[in-house]
Amino acid sequence: MISGKATITATKSYAQVHQTKSTREHFREINDLTMSSIGIGTYLGKSDVATDNLVTEAIIKSVKSGINLIDTAINYRSQHGEMSVKAALIQLIESQIVSRAELIICSKGGFIPNREREKWFKQEYVDNSKFNIQMTDMVAGIHCMHPEYIQDQLERSLTNLGVETIDIYYLHNPETQLGIIPPEEFYRRLKAVFAVLEKAADAGKITAYGIATWQGFRVPPTDAKHIDLAKAKSIAQQIAGGKGDRFQFIQLPVNLTMQEAVSTPTQPVDGKILPAIRAANKLGINAIASASIAQAKNLVELPQNIIHDLGENLKTDAVRALQFTRSVPGLSSALVGMKSPQHTAENLALTSIAPLDAADFAQLIG
Repeated sequence: MISGKATITATKSYAQVHQTKSTREHFREINDLTMSSIGIGTYLGKSDVATDNLVTEAIIKSVKSGINLIDTAINYRSQHGEMSVKAALIQLIESQIVSRAELIICSKGGFIPNREREKWFKQEYVDNSKFNIQMTDMVAGIHCMHPEYIQDQLERSLTNLGVETIDIYYLHNPETQLGIIPPEEFYRRLKAVFAVLEKAADAGKITAYGIATWQGFRVPPTDAKHIDLAKAKSIAQQIAGGKGDRFQFIQLPVNLTMQEAVSTPTQPVDGKILPAIRAANKLGINAIASASIAQAKNLVELPQNIIHDLGENLKTDAVRALQFTRSVPGLSSALVGMKSPQHTAENLALTSIAPLDAADFAQLIG
């Protein structure tokens, strides 16, 4: 097991080492840690050895090139995502390229991480006397928020990653359950999960936790899938009692074709309705972007004015899309999946280019 966690001193040292090649603006101070403005994701691909090797090599190359945020989830590629991260961490640390304390490791739990979802869930949790979990705790055939399930999934993620501590642990797409269970039951379940995660933070198994969403924070309050961020923060504060809560991160899609988190008011905070990222910032929560290049699916040929505003020195639409997302004001980092050496090299070239400043970004989105 790899001991330790990301620390203030080590992440700052990592940034200083890489500032000879990376622009100063590439790194940001987030919760006292120094975080790269681009993070590597591990979502897409087959659950096979060939993909494992590509992902592991992309992580190693990224960490060598100024990226210290690594994001995965237990269900990514049926647990192969986490295991590819472990393989990369072992190589990076054993070869003394970095220490564990320089890296910010993130994972998620909530989905069923096995292809035989119902059969596996029943065998592992319902029929296992160790747990008080019922089949009715699995929602939509793919998701579970039972506190004992999340606790066990966290333990499995720690094992898959081979680490003592996960720096940021997310409840994964909990809005999957909304529209199937009523909102009151949803927030009751959320409270039970937060209680587990606060205890996990007390025990040193995680440093902070959050909610990773696809729709939850981007849709309006009238939508069945809407999650009230201020309410979630209030629940975390109730559980934490007198001490500060560890609900400190959200993850949500932000890209050229999905700008709701930047420009669409969806979150009630102090009597106002704010876009999700502004709401998060106001509540003291850090926002991380997923799907930063729309998984390359929705990228059409960009207009010349957008290409010009993002920077003529950027060579592909995918890199331009990533530059757009990492430049969003109030965003901590933009995640991008990398496997092929060519795409990895293209994305990593951005570390030497500053994100757009707030004024230029405002002009870009008009």
